[in-house]
Parts: sequence; C-alpha cells; structure tokens
Amino acid sequence: MVTSIILARACLARDANLAVPSPCTSVCRMDDASGWCAGCFRSIEEITNWSRMAPPEQRVVWGLIEQRAKQPTIS
Repeated sequence: MVTSIILARACLARDANLAVPSPCTSVCRMDDASGWCAGCFRSIEEITNWSRMAPPEQRVVWGLIEQRAKQPTIS
C-alpha cells in the first residue's frame, strides 16, 4: 500500500510545472536492513535535508525513492 502511494506521488514529482510533493507518508520508521524509512524510502540525510533542498534536488531524491520502492525486498 505504501509503495503504491509513493509511486503515484513520484509521478507528480516528475512534473516540473508542479510543486514537488513531500515524500513523507507519516510512517516514520527506519528499516535497519536498507537504512531507509519504511514509509518514504528516504535516508536520514535525505529526510533531514529535504526542506533545504531546491526543487531540482528534491526531484533527484524522488528518482531514488522511485527506484528503491520498486525493489522487491523493500515494502
């Protein structure tokens, strides 16, 4: 369920005409195996820097999130 939400939001993040949405899904729990949040697939560094990133940087992170969400071992 979280993965489908993230992938849908990733599509919005690719649109340069729209504001970049936050990846946060309010499921804030770090996965020990991957090092990513189980809800948004971001690292601690990406989470803490998000609000200071420019939109192009945020879109780069969204690309990484999309790749991570598609990995079979991450849910």
